This record gives sequence, C-alpha cells and structure tokens, in this order.
Amino acid sequence: MKYSKILFSAAAALMFAFSASAEFSPKYPCSDSMVLQQNAEALVWGHGDAGRKVSVKTSWDGNTYTATVAPDGVWRVYAKTPAASYNHYEITAKCGGETFTIHDVLVGEVWIASGQSNMEMPIRGFYNCPVENANHHLANPAGADRVRMFTVCIDQPDEPVADVAKTRGWEKATVGGIAEMSATAYFFAEQLNRSLDVPVGILALPRGGARVESWLPRATVEKFGEDCSPEAVAARNEYTRPFQMYNGMQQPVKGYTARGFIWYQGCSNVGEDGVFVVRMTELVRQWREDWGDKDSSMPFYQVEVAPYRYGGGQQDKAPALRAAQHEAARVIPNSGIICTNDLVYPYEWYNIHPCQKQPVGQRLAYMALNRTYGCRTIACNSPEAVSITRNAGDASMLLVKFSNCNNGIDREQGVEGLEVAGADGVFYPVASVYMDWQGSILQIRSPEVAYPVTVRYGWGDFRPGNLHNAEGLPFVPFCLSAE
Repeated sequence: MKYSKILFSAAAALMFAFSASAEFSPKYPCSDSMVLQQNAEALVWGHGDAGRKVSVKTSWDGNTYTATVAPDGVWRVYAKTPAASYNHYEITAKCGGETFTIHDVLVGEVWIASGQSNMEMPIRGFYNCPVENANHHLANPAGADRVRMFTVCIDQPDEPVADVAKTRGWEKATVGGIAEMSATAYFFAEQLNRSLDVPVGILALPRGGARVESWLPRATVEKFGEDCSPEAVAARNEYTRPFQMYNGMQQPVKGYTARGFIWYQGCSNVGEDGVFVVRMTELVRQWREDWGDKDSSMPFYQVEVAPYRYGGGQQDKAPALRAAQHEAARVIPNSGIICTNDLVYPYEWYNIHPCQKQPVGQRLAYMALNRTYGCRTIACNSPEAVSITRNAGDASMLLVKFSNCNNGIDREQGVEGLEVAGADGVFYPVASVYMDWQGSILQIRSPEVAYPVTVRYGWGDFRPGNLHNAEGLPFVPFCLSAE
C-alpha cells in the first residue's frame, strides 16, 4: 500500500510537471513583422517555464538582454531601440537548448488604437456601410514597410486573460494586406508615415458597440455603481457589456511600448453625458497606468462622435455627449479631440458608420504631428466658441468669440448648421455671417429674429455644419445664450 502511494505521488508529480511546462515562444504582439517604438526601451516578451533564464539578442546593435521567466510563465526584457528606419532587424531569444527568432522587425512609431465600431470599421467597409474611395486605397496602399497593423480580435471573458485569443498577426500595407485594417487607424498611420517618413505600427483593439465601461476593470465599474453580477452582465447586449473587452482585448497587450493612444468611441454612451467625463478620465488614467505611464507622457487623442439620428432613449442626446467628450479632452492631461461634425453626407442621417474615414484619420494625425511631434505649422485645433455677447449698437446682432481661427473662416455665405432663436425658443437658420478679423468674433443675425437670445451650431443628433477655419478644421458644435 505504501509502495503504491509512492508510485501514485511520483506519477502525479510528473503529470503536473508536464502540464505546467510552457512552450518557449514569443508572446503577442511580439511576432514576425512587428514594429517597435524607436528611441525607447521597448518591451519584448515571451512564454517559458517559470524560473528559467532567457537571453535576448537584438540584431541592430548586437546587445544581449537577460531575464528570468516569472511565475506567470512570461519573461520580459526592455530592449534599447535605435532611431527609426526602414531596416529589417531580427530578435533572437534563447532558453537552455531552445531558441526562436523574430524576423522582419521594424523600428518606428507605434500607436494604440481602440474604441468602438467606427474605429473597428475596416477599409473594405461594413455591409451597407462603405468607406469612401475604398477601392482606390486598396489598390494604392502605403507600402509593406511604411504601415503595419496588429489587430486584437474580439474576445470578452469574465476574467482578465494573459494572451491574445485571436489575431491575424502583423499585417502589412500591401495590395491585399489592408482590407481588414481599421480604416481610421490606417489613415492616421499613413499620414504620420507620409509626414515623418518612418515606419508606423498600429496596435488595434476596437470592439463595435463598446461603452467606456467595457474598457475598464470590473472593480472600477462596480465603484461607479453598475451591477456587474453574472446575471446582469449576461442580460446586456454582448457588445455593451462592462469590463469584458478590458479583460480579453486590452489586458493581453498592456504595456507594449508605444508613443500614444487614439480613441474613437462614444455612440453607446449617448444619453450618459452626466457621468461620461468622470468615466472617460478614469479610463485614460487606468490605461496609462497599465502602460507604466506615470507622468501622462503618452498622448490620448479622441474622435468626436459623428452626426447620427439616434432613437429611443438616446434621441436628441448626442449634443450633450459631444460636449462631454470635449470637456473630457480639456480636463485630461496631454489629451485632445478632433471634430467630425462636417464629415457626413446628408443621406447618412441613419448610418452610424459614415464613410469619410480618411479625413478622420488625417485629423488625428494632424493633432499628433502638432502636439506630439512638434510640427507647429500643421493646424490641429478646431475653432471653439468661448463667449457670447450682444452688439451694443444693434440688439438684433449677437457676437460669438472663437478660438483657433486667427486667419478667419472659409465662408461667410451659404452657411449650414448655424441657427438663432429668440425668447420663444424657435430656431431659424442663419445663412450668412461676418467674421471680425481683429477679434475672431462672428457677427450673427437673422431677419426672422428681432431680438436673438440663443445661438447654436451643429447642435443636434444629426445637424451637420460647413463652417471651418482657414486651415480647414471644422467649428466645434455649440449652444450659447446671451443675457
């Protein structure tokens, strides 16, 4: 009996050792054709047996880094990267008698792209939702070494996971290679590459329909007062469930060295503008913490939700959500937001995926070029209404002062999206305006309103406008009243 117990214990130990053995391998996003952040100590990681020693050699400088596999079966080194180039490098890792090499490594600029369906929308488009000029872009890609993208496909577990469940790996911007890439992120990367002439890598992890709360830890969502019980979570639409995208799509790649974040999300939070700023601020704080960014050095650039005619409980609530998005961009350190009020066609009032994705990506790139890369001649800030007063000499005229339009505006006739109302609250369109160049003050009046009280622009679920500053950046929607 004693002998049989000893045999059983030995067999059990062997079985445990075998099951606990981990393949020595790289961990996504580290894989062939990856892009590493230039001039950084870039994370390179992989799997192995806990406690074993690993050495990692980088071909660009011949340096060797060592690490010990942690108890969770992951080893990490931070390799010093050179300046960006189109050179192809290799990274070789060894552990005992095992070895592997990551081939075709580029060093350039890396950005993380996330949000919901308008970030997820690929260049090929969605059903009945095309990307404008998609065929042209598919036939004229940026180039294999100019733009590359790693997409984390949808995964929504109840608990955080360590590894990417599904991905197509690093895709290159070649004919046939960009169809499934996030269109917004691709156009952002393409513009950065064109302007900086360095490889640009995108780590994309969007999920259509996701709320802000989908990208936060369960404990944080519970602190906000949301019911995160299994029953409550299962009762929600799959794409709006809290914390699951954070668990399955963000956690497996957190810490991959990058320059910053681009974010296109908000439609599923329309109607929740009262809590949006606090929750969005917490999301940025959490993500920066997950990336080890202690001083907010990683910029976080958002996209304003596009015009769309919402229904049900969200009807007429998009303007307030947009205002909350802009407020969040103001209070979050090293943050910004681009306006998209002009990037819809009249027939897209019921299409939540408008087709003009290239300008969205380009405007994000303009913001990054100006604020992150120091290209100050590239304008990135849309005009914003900062105050409203009544003309002292003409009670029928309201004066709205704007920021970011020192060079004037793109039109004074044929204006769309601008309206005024008197005390009765009935709004009338204003088709012509005059911009006082000395103070960036827009003079607004309407023959239908003798004594105007309120001016609004682009203020509605679907109320596109066509006013821009001289640099082509659209006016931010607003609604202001004079005393």
